[in-house]
Amino acid sequence: MRTMRSWFRDTTGGLPTTFWYLWSGTLINRLGSFVLVFLAIYLTQERGFSASQAGLVIGLWGVGGAFGTTAGGTLADRWGRRPTLLTAHVGAAAMMLGLGLARDLWAVALGALLLGMFAEAARPAFGAMMIDVVPAKDRLRAFSLNYWAINLGFACAAVLAGLAAQADYLLLFVVDAATMLITALIIFSRVPETRQARSVTATATTAAPRGALRTILTDRVYLGFVALNLFAALVFLQHISMLPIAMGDDGLSPATYGSVIALNGILIVVGQLFVPRLIRGRSRSHVLALASVVMGVGFGLTAFAGTAWFYGLTVLIWTVGEMLNSPSNSTLIAELSPAELRGRYQGVFSLSWQIAGASAPILGGLVREHIGNDALWYGCAVLGVVTAVAHLVSGPARERRAAALRRSGEALTPVTATRGSQPAEAAV
Repeated sequence: MRTMRSWFRDTTGGLPTTFWYLWSGTLINRLGSFVLVFLAIYLTQERGFSASQAGLVIGLWGVGGAFGTTAGGTLADRWGRRPTLLTAHVGAAAMMLGLGLARDLWAVALGALLLGMFAEAARPAFGAMMIDVVPAKDRLRAFSLNYWAINLGFACAAVLAGLAAQADYLLLFVVDAATMLITALIIFSRVPETRQARSVTATATTAAPRGALRTILTDRVYLGFVALNLFAALVFLQHISMLPIAMGDDGLSPATYGSVIALNGILIVVGQLFVPRLIRGRSRSHVLALASVVMGVGFGLTAFAGTAWFYGLTVLIWTVGEMLNSPSNSTLIAELSPAELRGRYQGVFSLSWQIAGASAPILGGLVREHIGNDALWYGCAVLGVVTAVAHLVSGPARERRAAALRRSGEALTPVTATRGSQPAEAAV
């Protein structure tokens, strides 16, 4: 009992109050995250769209998210984290209801595009706020705790959404919108602005530095890291686009899919809080490489699945890879992000998820229809291995960059502020 109390104190103790309000908002929001889990089933079974049309709609969600993360990152640095989060959550709640009421393909597609834009605009601001309030030494466990909340909510939402869908699909959209508004209320009433206040002179020169985008676009170490996340996301996001369709082809119900995919959240809830201690002190490039291989193997085995228990086994396998991947990714973003550009750096990283969100369902649908279901899952396995090799090759450059930023204690200089300046590490 004393050991358990000590572990709990080491895992949760000493984190700022603002973090726990953000954590609570994350949990509530994810408890109602019904729609994205069941969107592919809703579009194909309730609305009668083809797999390609469903993939297009989900892809447009990702396209909207790409615009949202780009705008959200800029607004988080220029306007502030708090107003960006509030606007994103309230706007997403309104668009969620609009999507639930839409019927024609064009209206559903437009609703998905706008919903993705508002919902994903919150990501860079939230990530920047987490880095603002949590000291560097505590970030690994803070991000792990937040990821734990995401998946606790996701596990509950997957099961509840399966039951709600049997009653009325519109209920999924209403509950999802309500949790977004509750999260906005928590931010409005309890979370202060965390962007560092600067003097008028400093604001003019560093708060919103000119050439910020060019600085990021010439940071090849960071962009290489973002590209590898894109490849991993292309594999991972098949679980909300092509996996439910594949399970439906095998005669499994939406409720069965909800139960199977809930295993993802359950395993993370049970095991994620132990991951920081497991990977502490280990090479992040090795951890990320292992995560990519495990995810690739898990999705690759889906080609052999035909029953609920086998699908559940594949979910458990790739979930282990996800658990290893997330905290290492989050701490690397924090260490590679200059303080005055945190929102934008978070936005660029989130952009990789949105590009994957737009392309994964479309590519998955095309591969399934023209090459076959097995080819899709074999391709996921190959991409996982390729990504792992790339992490091993590029890892040392990332660690040198992170170490250089820690030693200097300051951010990269925007490239237009100092003519001819380049990032310290020029290659991945």
